[in-house]
Amino acid sequence: MIIKYLSANNPFNYLSSHLTRLVKGRLWLKVLIGMVLGIGVGMLIGPTTGWLPADTATTVGNWLALPGQLFLTLIQMIVIPLIFASVVRGLTASGSFEQLRKMGVGVVVYFVITTTIAIIIGLGVAQLINPGSFVEANSLKVVAQTGAISDAITQAEVPSMSDLPQKLMTILPTNPLTSMVEGQMLQVVIFAVIMGAALVIMNAAQSKPLLDLMASLQEVCMTVVGWAMRLAPLAVFGLMAQLTTKIGLNAILGMGVYVGTVLLGLLILMLLYLTLIYFIARESPFKFIRSIRDVLLLAFSTSSSAAVMPLSIKTAEENLKIHSSVSQFVIPLGATINMNGTALYQGVATLFLAQVFGVDLSMGALILVIVTAVGASIGSPGTPGVGIIILAIVLETAGIPPAGIVLIMGVDRILDMSRTAVNVCGDLVAAKLMNRWMMKTEMLDMPAPEAAS
Repeated sequence: MIIKYLSANNPFNYLSSHLTRLVKGRLWLKVLIGMVLGIGVGMLIGPTTGWLPADTATTVGNWLALPGQLFLTLIQMIVIPLIFASVVRGLTASGSFEQLRKMGVGVVVYFVITTTIAIIIGLGVAQLINPGSFVEANSLKVVAQTGAISDAITQAEVPSMSDLPQKLMTILPTNPLTSMVEGQMLQVVIFAVIMGAALVIMNAAQSKPLLDLMASLQEVCMTVVGWAMRLAPLAVFGLMAQLTTKIGLNAILGMGVYVGTVLLGLLILMLLYLTLIYFIARESPFKFIRSIRDVLLLAFSTSSSAAVMPLSIKTAEENLKIHSSVSQFVIPLGATINMNGTALYQGVATLFLAQVFGVDLSMGALILVIVTAVGASIGSPGTPGVGIIILAIVLETAGIPPAGIVLIMGVDRILDMSRTAVNVCGDLVAAKLMNRWMMKTEMLDMPAPEAAS
């Protein structure tokens, strides 16, 4: 009954229509143009040319970044209700508690394994290229004196082993509303999972009003997302202009090897995804990329996997022929806990800063970095810039000075866009593999999406 209700009232086809129009309007191209223009304007008014006094340049940069700050605020404002509603509806789409249990365990194990592999790739590439040898620590100290590191970053706390049991108990929300207000994403997801599991075993007539409410909540969130997407080119222009104004083009170029290292790691991770598609899903990697290229371009443009989640689900169901019970569960969950591109970035950035500051990381320290990065990535919101906050926790664990975060922030916009596209690709790959596994084990007895239509 629930499945029939969802298939007849699936909001994602409607909700993703305006995102599709933005893709057809070449939003990604506008964002790239905005990025180039932003760097150019930042060069003119920043320390690269010195045409304006430092105080004036900072003021101009802050005003230019205003659309970007508005963009980030709009995305962060709706990410919790959007993910909550999507996880609840994705769980109810499974139709049976047994199917939900098996799919839930399988996808979480897959996410943990691939996230671990991703950060190992990042550490390996950084160890091989040694990007920290191309940047002097003095330049980091100069940038750190600007005071650009926020208290939220410098005061990141890492729980000790004695505190770990108590920390684990706090995962279960005692007050879901408080968790939402405080942005405790993992607690919100767990509450959504409990709600969805309860709805699965309820009578369809009783669950229908709440499902209607979740559909309306998704629609409201996507209206706000639509507003934010229109600001994306201006946002990227302003943020890049502000960053270039603060640190100058020379500092960004000096970080070129580090940027190249991260991009190489992301490319290796993408090749791993395509290998899984070829050998496990039995599909051509080229066909897979063609099927998802629109959503990847939009993810690259917005730097937010949560913002493109409706289009990801529509792409999974229409282009990849994934059952709605799988796509509406795996993709919202993946937007919350499957941050493989971000985890890889943590590995490269940690080893890079360790090389810059001369911190020798032992094998035990590297293992601790892996565990911390995997744990910190789970439950982090799929919003722009969240990788920097996660990185602060990882650096604190490894005993690396946090001053280098400021210089990394100077090039983080480019890397954030790239790793978000990889994160979204990872969610779609996970949905494709999970769909094949569920069909192989005969857990999916529904007609395929093309037959259901």
